[in-house]
Amino acid sequence: MKNTSNYLLIIFSFLFCFSACTHKVTLQSYFVDHQEAPAFMSMDIPVSFLNPDKIDLSEDQKNAIESIDKLNMIAYNLVDGNLEEFKSELAVVKEILKLNVYNDLMRMSTSSDGKLQILYIENRSVIDEIIILGYYTDIGFAIIRVLGDDMNLSKILKLGDVINQFDTNHSNMDSFMKYLL
Repeated sequence: MKNTSNYLLIIFSFLFCFSACTHKVTLQSYFVDHQEAPAFMSMDIPVSFLNPDKIDLSEDQKNAIESIDKLNMIAYNLVDGNLEEFKSELAVVKEILKLNVYNDLMRMSTSSDGKLQILYIENRSVIDEIIILGYYTDIGFAIIRVLGDDMNLSKILKLGDVINQFDTNHSNMDSFMKYLL
């Protein structure tokens, strides 16, 4: 009887350790794993670098800006990569975004094989992260993580009217966009 309980204890310990050590790929771990990989470009930008204080904003837009901490961005460019790797990496990203923590907000398509998907992570009715995935099958893909605290989605969406007024020259965001084009 003692041997049987020892075996059960060993098996239970092994199963516990094995299940605790399995690694689920998250969007954050994907960013970390690929930030210096060939054909990828990544950057983190604090919202303050975009100089939002130099833009005439409504009260809702100001509140939205204040709730955003930073932008994490990563992109894969087909000029520096290849089509097989592009398809493989995009498939990995799409699988990650199928996890239950990501809520679909919007999907858009263009007639030229371009797609845009916007998702968000909600924690107790509060949005902590907005994810934007965009890709063209002949250019590459980009993922932008908008990270913040207590973000209000309806207020964040109102920033669309002023996005082109942000100062992207000093934040290297222009170089990020040019990397994709």
